[in-house]
Amino acid sequence: MKRIIMHIDVNNAFLSWTAVLYLKQGMKIDIRKTYAVIGGDEKARHGIVLAKSMPAKKRGVITAETLYSAKKKCPNLKVYPPNYNFYKKMSDSMLRLIGKYSPDIEQMSIDECFLDYTPVKHLYGDEVEFAYRLKKEILDSLGFTVNIGIGNNKLCAKMASDFSKPYKVHTLFDNEVEEKMWPLQVDELFGIGKKTAIKLHNLNINTIYDLAHIDSSFLYRYFKNQAKDMIDSANGKGSDIVVSEESIPKGIGNETTLSRNISSREELYPYLLALSENVAIRLRKQKKYASVIVVTLKDKFFKRMSHQKKLVNATNLTEEIYKTACDILDEMNTSDGIRLIGVRLDKLSDTSSHQVSLFEDLKVREDNNELEKTVDELKEKYGFKVIKKASLIDNKVGNKYLNK
Repeated sequence: MKRIIMHIDVNNAFLSWTAVLYLKQGMKIDIRKTYAVIGGDEKARHGIVLAKSMPAKKRGVITAETLYSAKKKCPNLKVYPPNYNFYKKMSDSMLRLIGKYSPDIEQMSIDECFLDYTPVKHLYGDEVEFAYRLKKEILDSLGFTVNIGIGNNKLCAKMASDFSKPYKVHTLFDNEVEEKMWPLQVDELFGIGKKTAIKLHNLNINTIYDLAHIDSSFLYRYFKNQAKDMIDSANGKGSDIVVSEESIPKGIGNETTLSRNISSREELYPYLLALSENVAIRLRKQKKYASVIVVTLKDKFFKRMSHQKKLVNATNLTEEIYKTACDILDEMNTSDGIRLIGVRLDKLSDTSSHQVSLFEDLKVREDNNELEKTVDELKEKYGFKVIKKASLIDNKVGNKYLNK
């Protein structure tokens, strides 16, 4: 049986939530209806637009441009500071409201989540009718609007919620992909960043239809391991598994917010190495092994994405964790600028359950185990500064995350 997945996405979240806050405090004007943006320090030329109102958008103001640039386009623009504590409260309130109907909720970012409607359809009826009731309840109870996309997997639900805004319900079921998704420009496919889109256009792949029907071997020449996922997405294929927070087994993870947005994978590798060493040390301290490595990224638009890889053999070696994390990162889109990166180890066990490979030198592996053990003992006794990877020496990343 095909699953029914909903994607609930707050319309213009930061600006809408700020408007709700000010209205609660007695402001007589709804800033959503004025020339308004949410941004950083108004006096700082490098402060950027985090969210903009519809009137400001009509004046050409765009997300992520500098406030200085936005004010040149719209001289009477009002800049309001972000209030992340209040945003978190509003996000939690929305999740609690949705959670009344089903526990199968996966939060994608602070302003969006997936809901698996399949197990509760017999309770609440037709999914489209339910979606209309849900978006009205969110508006009436919490004061802001959402879009709801419905599909047979998370990709299609996400795509549907972006069709047109605000305060809309859209469907993109498997039998609607050809009609509703294929005619769209390839830039609009979820997971395709700006740089990737430019490459595709240069290859004369302009629509999602073009990408869905491209020869996979041709695409592989340009995008390597990303090629298959790109073609699958263009054909409306994606995961239909909604992973609620309660169902996620406890693992070992670490993530960090970067001092600036980074698009280059080469610049992200040192962060991966530092984070991999951090979690590997904690893993070995617990005498555990991990068989699943997860890399999490958050881009400059606060969109969170996670990819994972299951290992043939569970490990607690830093180099193996780092190499796998790099392989995962190579399959992820970083073109929109990454502001947060994390590494997580899951599916923990007490043994490595190691399967011997014909091409593997077991003595090397044993030597690596002994080396890691010795390094851990030195760090435990003398602190993290005593020894570090050569690639992190005189490296600000290594100094910040491993000298603790």
